[in-house]
Amino acid sequence: MVRNNEHDKEQSPMDLAARAAWLSFVGGLTQDQIANELGISRQRAQRLVARAGTQGLIHVRIEHKIADCLELERSLKNKFDLKHAWVSPGLGAETDALTGLAPFAANIIEHMFATTEPQCFAVGTGRTLRMMVKHIHPVNGSVHKLVSLIGNVAPDGSASMYEAIMRLAEKTSSKYYPMPAPVIAQSLEERDLYVSLPHVKATKKMAEGSDLAIVGIGQMGEKAPLFLDGFLTKDEHQSLQAAGAVGEICGQVFDKDGLFIDHPLNQRVVSTRVGTMPVYCIAAGEGKIPALRAALKGGLLTGLITDEHTAIKLLTD
Repeated sequence: MVRNNEHDKEQSPMDLAARAAWLSFVGGLTQDQIANELGISRQRAQRLVARAGTQGLIHVRIEHKIADCLELERSLKNKFDLKHAWVSPGLGAETDALTGLAPFAANIIEHMFATTEPQCFAVGTGRTLRMMVKHIHPVNGSVHKLVSLIGNVAPDGSASMYEAIMRLAEKTSSKYYPMPAPVIAQSLEERDLYVSLPHVKATKKMAEGSDLAIVGIGQMGEKAPLFLDGFLTKDEHQSLQAAGAVGEICGQVFDKDGLFIDHPLNQRVVSTRVGTMPVYCIAAGEGKIPALRAALKGGLLTGLITDEHTAIKLLTD
């Protein structure tokens, strides 16, 4: 998205410097690409990145909130009745949304674990959370507990590739409680058996009573993670789509209104369904927008951590 000069004039010099630094140090854009993205000359892009360094804005992360993003945060909270919203600067249409979102979200999550009041955080899984955890700096969160919202066993019996809770526990020194069960059971009888096991029952009870859930969100289109990662067969995936599936959180599938679908696949999911605790979702990207819009419409989310381009889409479409 190329910005015009008239819009740039409305931004403060510090806003532009922070945005240029974000594009350079997080997005990895060249000075020519930064100039094109911001609609400015290459020389000005170079000066803005240099200014960000001399003004102390760069500490691996950008420590200045861009006014455009602050306005998007306010708009998201107002439109979708969110308690919290955080918006990271966009990195351009050609860049993977996770490149900028992961370090941005990591900073927010770090602050949550830096509190001294004991909290219980329920944690989902997936590519976004795993990438976010990689960017978290070690923090002493030993007073807190982590509990898994979802099983950690893949269909072939191996550990789930995108498990996040153990890595988050390592970064925060928090005690953690995984859910040693499959994501989706093979039958209702098997699901009931797993849920009846004392350790699984205790984990689910702890998750339901947690202070906050940290989750990603999955789409249910042709690139649905549940399908691509082998948790659903092609026929099961198509059956869910026919039933109106738009998105999923921790394997629990919902429709365009954010209502969980009454479907045999949902009944076989072992995970804890969100809704009994505040839910903060970390997500961005074109493919996530239908699922995000549905989850927001259904009131499934309490807080949202996303990027600039996704926020604009959610607010304007």
